[in-house]
Amino acid sequence: MPGISELRAWWAGWPPAAGAAVMATGIVSMGLHLSGDETLSRVVLVLAAIAWVALAADFVMRLATDRPRWLADAATPGALTAVAATTVLGTRLSVLGWETLAAALLALSALLWPGLLVFVMRHWARRMPGSVFLGCVATQGLAVLGATLAAAVETAWLAHTAMVLFWLGLVLYGLALVRFDLRQVLEGAGDHWIAGGALAISALAGARLIAAGDGRPHRPAPDGRSERTSRSRHPTADDLAYMRAIAPHASRPSPFPRFGHHAA
Repeated sequence: MPGISELRAWWAGWPPAAGAAVMATGIVSMGLHLSGDETLSRVVLVLAAIAWVALAADFVMRLATDRPRWLADAATPGALTAVAATTVLGTRLSVLGWETLAAALLALSALLWPGLLVFVMRHWARRMPGSVFLGCVATQGLAVLGATLAAAVETAWLAHTAMVLFWLGLVLYGLALVRFDLRQVLEGAGDHWIAGGALAISALAGARLIAAGDGRPHRPAPDGRSERTSRSRHPTADDLAYMRAIAPHASRPSPFPRFGHHAA
């Protein structure tokens, strides 16, 4: 049937960077949540989840039925949007208080991340477009989700792991910057903006790590939960970095006193 053939052709034409659609939809959901439009935010979140499931199915189907193409796609920086999209979705779910599902997405993204990252970096060229910074974005996405969950469930090792990922993300940014073709700023197709977005999510990861290490005592929140839990599930202005790729500012270091590590 013509309709089915067109659908298959459209499905087969999805680029490796299609995960950016899930990222964008998740960011819109977060923005709507921050503006107080919770119902609409959840509707958009459902759309993001549906898109993520479709992309996950496509990922598995290509791996099972067209391995050469899967390997070719996995070698491109855009493949790392699969990791970044999963962490954005997980972070939004954690904000809703669905820590178990968010933790499952963190585990899945952590499984995908090292293999895809190494495979992509092995195919880096000397002069790369802005997509070269997606290694940093994916890594910092893991740091953001890990720090968000660490604040919600008060898990020290998760906060410390997120800190390692944060620093690794900065190292990856430096390596990408060396490979980035500066002419792309004037001649590129538009993906050079990722250079700024990668710094934005790095700053957000740092802000979330500071929140995870906030040692202030419990105080009841207006809804009856602890103030600390309320902060972990209800994002502050720092989360606007997700919505518009602008970095929040972190003003003090985090010794993680809340998890039993006290400053001298």
